[in-house]
Amino acid sequence: MLRRKLASLVSASRICNGWTKINKPISQTAPKQLLSTQPCRTSLSNGALGSYYSCSCSHSNQNRGYSSSSSLLALNDLRDNRDSRKQKTRKGRGIGSGKGKTAGRGHKGQKARGTMKFGFEGGQTPLRRRLPKRGFKNPFSLTFQPVGLGKIAKLINAGKIDSSELITMKTLKDAGAVGKQIGDGIRLMARGAEHIEWPIHLEVSRVTVRAKAAVEAAGGSVRRVYYNKLGLRALLKPEWFEKKGRLLPKAARPPPKQRDKVDSIGRLPAPSKPIPFTNEEKEAMSASLA
Repeated sequence: MLRRKLASLVSASRICNGWTKINKPISQTAPKQLLSTQPCRTSLSNGALGSYYSCSCSHSNQNRGYSSSSSLLALNDLRDNRDSRKQKTRKGRGIGSGKGKTAGRGHKGQKARGTMKFGFEGGQTPLRRRLPKRGFKNPFSLTFQPVGLGKIAKLINAGKIDSSELITMKTLKDAGAVGKQIGDGIRLMARGAEHIEWPIHLEVSRVTVRAKAAVEAAGGSVRRVYYNKLGLRALLKPEWFEKKGRLLPKAARPPPKQRDKVDSIGRLPAPSKPIPFTNEEKEAMSASLA
């Protein structure tokens, strides 16, 4: 590196002092109008390379229009490097462009005619079929939100639920017994059943045997009603249908697999009085419990 720097210094000083490559004075090889009496200024502050670029003869500055004190680099001289910005290839614009006609696809074949579907691996068994299956999700599974009798008794004592009226799933939701995610309905549990000392009437999706026995022992009743997804929304949020300008949907019948798990079809809008059980329903319920 030191030899290269010294060589560049010597060559720069020779050029600036008026010597050519064959070590002859400029007066013998160049015209008189290019001669200059002032020697070139060199700076060694930035090393040999900086001195080489900072060295500029007076006749070259005069030809370029710069003064000897000004720098050779200006903002209007800044340019991008060559081929730094490459234009996008325009395909299918004529045979003269090199990418016309077939646009570089060649002749015929699968790649020349279009794209393949996602996951296609040339005809071999794709990865999604080679891997084994794991897990199972039952499309007929139902999710119910559990509510204990103790929580209902606490809300009744707090005055949030009126025990003289029918307690529906909308009543439990408005009172804060369940959250926003109800799922497919509410399941009545027997937790805190000893706090139920007065008759209450409820309509829920599911009920346990102990909870039903505790409510009936206090003189109340529990009815299992069926609501589909749309019917459950109409029960819990009837204002949504009014906002959209739609009528409340009709009550849907339960599917065959759930007919023995419900007592009746849910009513819309939310009822305020319970439906008394008939003798046939009581016998069927007692038979199912037995």
